[in-house]
Order: sequence, then C-alpha cells, then structure tokens
Amino acid sequence: MLTFLYYALMLLVGYVWYRYGQKLLNQGLRDENDELTKPPVGPIGFLLVAAVACYLLFAALRALVLREIPCVGKGCAGQIYTLAEHAGPYWANLFFLVWLVLALGYAMYVTVRIWTRP
Repeated sequence: MLTFLYYALMLLVGYVWYRYGQKLLNQGLRDENDELTKPPVGPIGFLLVAAVACYLLFAALRALVLREIPCVGKGCAGQIYTLAEHAGPYWANLFFLVWLVLALGYAMYVTVRIWTRP
C-alpha cells in the first residue's frame, strides 16, 4: 500500500507541475496584474537546471545499461541496487530519476517557450 501511495503521489505532483506550466503558457504575455509573465526559472537557474537534468539523464541511462543503480537517499548511502537482486528498489529509483528528468525538462521547455514568444 505504501508503494502505491508513493507512485500515486508522484503522479499527482507531476500533474500539478504540468498544469502550472500550462497555466503559464496559456497566460499570454502579461498576467492579471498587467506584469510580464515570468518563467519558472531565470537564465542562471536555467543553466543550473539543464546541468542537473543532464546529469540525472546520464545516471538513468547508465543504470539501464549496467542494470545497477545507487540508492537515492540518505538512509542507504553507498548501497547499489541491481536488477537481478533488488528489482523493486531498482525500478523505484530509476522511476524517480526519470520523473525528475521529465519534470526538469518540462520546466526548461516552459521557460524557453515563454522567452521566445513573439
């Protein structure tokens, strides 16, 4: 049950993140206070988010190729989950990495779309 709750919460947070991005994109050039629409991240934040997303994408691809992933968290630092021995935690950590890559990629997409409006 706890695993189901974890995945349901991840999907709910992803949906809220998607709706927030769509609200910013549908808002137009100005918001309700007649100020310019601000993207989720600024230029320095965009570079930082891009670097983190690239690192996480590399880690996810590496985990798929090597079929092992280091534990993501403080309680299990240094532990390696392999697909053969720990299939559940392996897929849970890989799902978390992919979810983070998608969330950060969507934030970058929304930011670029706001910056390049005509």
